[in-house]
Order: sequence, then structure tokens, then C-alpha cells
Amino acid sequence: MDTELLRIFIEVATSGSFAAAARTRNLDPSSVSRLIGGLEKELGARLFQRSTRKLTLTEAGEVYLAKLAPVLDELAQANEAAQTIAAAPRGALRMTLSVTFGQMCILPHIPEFHRRFPNVQLELLFSDENVDLVAHRIDLAVRLAPSIEGDLIVTKLIDTHYRVVACPAYLKQHPKLSHPTELSAHQCLLFPYKGFRSCWHFRDESGQVCDVNIHGSVTLSTAMALRDATLAGMGPCLLPDWLVRDDISTGRLIDLFPSYACTATSFDTAAWLVYPSRSFLPSKVRVMIDFLKDAVLRSL
Repeated sequence: MDTELLRIFIEVATSGSFAAAARTRNLDPSSVSRLIGGLEKELGARLFQRSTRKLTLTEAGEVYLAKLAPVLDELAQANEAAQTIAAAPRGALRMTLSVTFGQMCILPHIPEFHRRFPNVQLELLFSDENVDLVAHRIDLAVRLAPSIEGDLIVTKLIDTHYRVVACPAYLKQHPKLSHPTELSAHQCLLFPYKGFRSCWHFRDESGQVCDVNIHGSVTLSTAMALRDATLAGMGPCLLPDWLVRDDISTGRLIDLFPSYACTATSFDTAAWLVYPSRSFLPSKVRVMIDFLKDAVLRSL
């Protein structure tokens, strides 16, 4: 039986849609539907209940999925083991990365990875959405969060921290900022996610935490856009240290509260390397994980 057909069945089952599986493979949904219909005919069992609104597994489909997924993983492991005995990592590697972190901290290292592993074909998908790794056939994701939820394998890339910054021109024209609570009197630049646009948290060197309600009339959806607006003197902003470290060191931005830890969520945040939960890790993914851990740490 065609293993690609079986993988299409798994993608349809996990995404709950012929159209979603078709998009990941550049096929027409009708083609995927016909392939699944052929599989059902070959098995002599109906795998999906179809309606105009949704697609659900039948009891036979649930049993087939539960038995099939481990078998395909074992087959992939056997193929990879045979290939890597005499060959370097190879094949297509699909990664998803948060937009600004990916561009600033990952993309500069990709040319070196490509030189080291020329047989790995990279496809980098920049998105701040937490896409379904299985449904979109993603091998590796780089995500920013306090923690990662779900049935996924996770390894920490780096710890991340935040700073509240403003440019010198802004500080010359507005009331002095000597304590975090004074931010309430300023129009801050905001990020459109929970916490980032309403309340920032500060922890002093003694461990005391204060919560500061913030407001502003400008909200921007990417960290890079917020950095540019901060440099333009539009207001104070809470930004990740990996994005503003050079601006602070050159004086283009001022760290307003250097003795405080700052956050909008948790004081313990990180960049994580995430991949689907399975017993076998392809060598192309393993070498990328090892490479990024070394390259990103050396650059910070």
C-alpha cells in the first residue's frame, strides 16, 4: 500500500478537513477526497463520516489511525537509519519561526547551516501564529513563550527577558521617568496581546513586584515595528532584550529601569525549539537543533 496515501489519511484525520490536507500538499481537495475514497474501498471500511459542515472519524477510522501512526513512524525510523549510515543529513526540513525573532536571531545563522549541511533543503515559514505542526507537516518550530503546552517535544533554546525603553529625544520632551509607576502618565507603545497592552510587571532587586497599568494610543503587531516606533520617539515600550540590546549599547535607546526585571506575562520566558511528539527524531531535525543551540548562544 502507498505510504504517502497513508500519510495523507493521517493529515486529513488530524486536521479534520480534506481542504487543510490538500493545502499542505498543493493538491485539490477533490483529489484528496478521491484518494481517501480509494483507501476506504481497498480496506472495505468507511474511515470518515462526511457532512457539509465537518469530517469525523468513524470507529473503524479511529482504530486504523491509532494502529497506523506508530507503524509509519517505525518505517520512517528504519529509512532514516539506513540512509544515515553512509550519508549526511538530507531531505526537506520545514520550520516555523516567530517573525521578528526568526529574522533577527535565526536567519543570520542559516547561511552557515546551509554550508555545513548542503543536502538539507530548508523551508522557513515566518509566522507569529502557533500553527498545528502535524497538520502542516512542520518538522521544527521556534516559539517564544513562558512555557509550551500540548503533546509536543520541547527543548529550551535561550532564556528571554524584556526591557522598557525609550529614545533620548522622547525623554527630553516628556516628564522624567525614575520609577515604573510613572509610566501611567505616559502614552506607551502597545503590543496587541494579553497583558502587553494593559499591565506591565516589574520586580526590583529585593524581589518586590509591582504591577503598572499602562495605556497608549498606538498598537503595533510586530516587535520590529514597535522598536522602530520607539526609535522614532513615539513613546516608551516593553521590548525583548535580544531586539534592543545593540540599541541600548549604542545609546539609540535608553533602558529606563535597569535595576528592575520587566515582563507582561511571566518573569521566566524563553525561546523554545518544538517538534511533534514521536519516538523518532530525523537526523535533519537533530542537526538543526544542535546547530541552533550553539549558534544562537554564541551570538548573544
